[in-house]
Amino acid sequence: MASVASKNMWLRRQQCPCGDWKCYVTYEGDAEETSIVSQIVKTESLQSQDMVAPYVGMVFKTDDDAFEYYGNFARKNGFSIRKERSRLSPQLGIYKRDFVCYRSGFAPARKKLSGEHHRDRKSVRCGCDAKMYLSKEVIDGVSQWFVVQFSNVHNHELLEDDQVRLLPAYRKINEADQERILLLSKAGFPIHRIVKVLELEKGIQGGQLPFLERDVRNFVQNRKKVVQENDALLNEKRENDTMELLEACKATKEADQDFVYDFTVDQNDKVENIAWSYGVAVNSYALFGDVVYFDTTYRSITYDMLLGAWFGIDNNGQPILFGCVLLQDETLRSFAWAIQTLIRFMKGRCPQTILSDLDPRLRDAITSELPSTKHVTSIWNILPKVSSWFSLQLGSQYADFKSEFDALYRLESTEDFELRWNQMVSIFGLGSDKHITLLYSLRTSWVLSYVRVHFLARMATTAYSKSVDAFLKGIFGAQSCLRGFFEQVGIAANLQNERHQEMQCQYMHMKTCLPIEEHSRQILTPFAFNALQQELIVSMQYAASEMANGSYLVRHFRKIDGESLVIWIPEDEQIHCSCKEFESSGILCRHALRVFIDKNYFQLPEKYFLSRWRRESSLMFFDDHSVHDKDDEWFQEFQSLTETLFAESSITKERSDYIRRELTKELTRLLNEEIDNGM
Repeated sequence: MASVASKNMWLRRQQCPCGDWKCYVTYEGDAEETSIVSQIVKTESLQSQDMVAPYVGMVFKTDDDAFEYYGNFARKNGFSIRKERSRLSPQLGIYKRDFVCYRSGFAPARKKLSGEHHRDRKSVRCGCDAKMYLSKEVIDGVSQWFVVQFSNVHNHELLEDDQVRLLPAYRKINEADQERILLLSKAGFPIHRIVKVLELEKGIQGGQLPFLERDVRNFVQNRKKVVQENDALLNEKRENDTMELLEACKATKEADQDFVYDFTVDQNDKVENIAWSYGVAVNSYALFGDVVYFDTTYRSITYDMLLGAWFGIDNNGQPILFGCVLLQDETLRSFAWAIQTLIRFMKGRCPQTILSDLDPRLRDAITSELPSTKHVTSIWNILPKVSSWFSLQLGSQYADFKSEFDALYRLESTEDFELRWNQMVSIFGLGSDKHITLLYSLRTSWVLSYVRVHFLARMATTAYSKSVDAFLKGIFGAQSCLRGFFEQVGIAANLQNERHQEMQCQYMHMKTCLPIEEHSRQILTPFAFNALQQELIVSMQYAASEMANGSYLVRHFRKIDGESLVIWIPEDEQIHCSCKEFESSGILCRHALRVFIDKNYFQLPEKYFLSRWRRESSLMFFDDHSVHDKDDEWFQEFQSLTETLFAESSITKERSDYIRRELTKELTRLLNEEIDNGM
């Protein structure tokens, strides 16, 4: 048994039923991967034993099998072969094949034009008559190839093993070597250095590679030519598809005046960057644009363009697509234009908080364009990098490191973080690691104890990141062009809006029977209410101890977490908790709720029901052409009616179903009357 240096896989040789140990290589997984993958590999049996020479009447399944067999025979005997003639019939297709020695026939005389000088090259062809001719026959519906002529008589010297390998037919550069050659070539290595590197890596003497230096040179030159041709075709396709995308934007704008888009061109007047947003997204931003996530995880392989997607979170906890941008590069200039364009689309409103990944150019663009906005690096963009940065370096210690890293991220105290971070760096010997230095320098933008003082609207959660990922995967189908992608984004955005309306009608069950819970159910959306309800349930497991200054120490009865300090200011009905949950999510924490319950509150103060989590936030429609002032009598009456409607429909499921059914009928009737009256 032989093992390989692989973390999750090991290799063992297994005897084939035929008795040959060379036939099978079996890859078998560890405890987590129990599947066995078997792969038949070609052996060197043709070289390790005498081959049977082809003979008249020998049968092959295909002409390719025959050519391979004859080729192996030729190599073992000091020559190579080539395909000569073939004959075709309407009934059988190709029915005759001629394979000959590489020195068969004579080179045709080259015609020289006057004034031209050609290098005279001596031809290797010398009229050798060694050959193998095949004929196809169909027997019982099965095609077979028979050897009808064979000659192994040569009129030239046959080569030894160390010479025959240098014949053009056998000088093949395998795929692994091709990739290595291209990599070294891109790094600037000259051809002779590339050959030397390959020899050193394979541990062989000079000149022992299965190909020559000129083969490497020809391969590199041909590949460059192919790349240049492909790049030209790709540039043409990108230009055509980009123009089609712009036409789609123009057509959408004509159909929907609220749709917005913009683009830039380069010095050659070619479209460079494109951004767009929908009218419903602009209206949603007015309600839920306090926190924005800029996702840049996808890049088009076909077009070599970066997709930036702007997301928010609605009062049902669902992602909202605010807009998309396609960028030709990832420079500070491009990111700055993307940010400027979004703010322009959203009528100059800047978010309180913006989340993004670790890209330094993006960070600089945010700092420059949104100086008053808090920049937070989303933890789900950091964790994959942590794995790639440290798993190989730490080896068996990585699991312990990852556990400590996760614990550090969740610490509530910045002082505790600073202390334990230094301990972790020392324990795992990472003091000089550049990635550790980077993470520590950016700690105020990703560590929970630092970022919880900023409003995140429950977006820095695993559930939200999964929702965003699901949305993006939904639009990254097998799109054949940019226009198809644009249309798919529009479809997904519409489905998103429909899902938002469906979630508004969820029935909310009471679980604690506390007056606070009943009151909150009438005000909050199902998503926000469920979050508050869960905190209420857990608050029953906490005890609040009043201190001399009127503050409270709140702790779990089993002391499963640390104490939280709750400051209560009765004059203004203000409450502040050291966990900063309300500052971060807009939902009161279990510690603050424990104090409110002890204070015999039946209703929470209005200030602790943020407008973005209220039910009526879903009904407000912002439009510059028809915005009603909140002091307007009609608007106040309308808002009061809608609040009453939701409150009454939430008492029982039966009542909710009845109101929904009757309301739908009434709305249909009213709309039909408007149409009939020409309103």
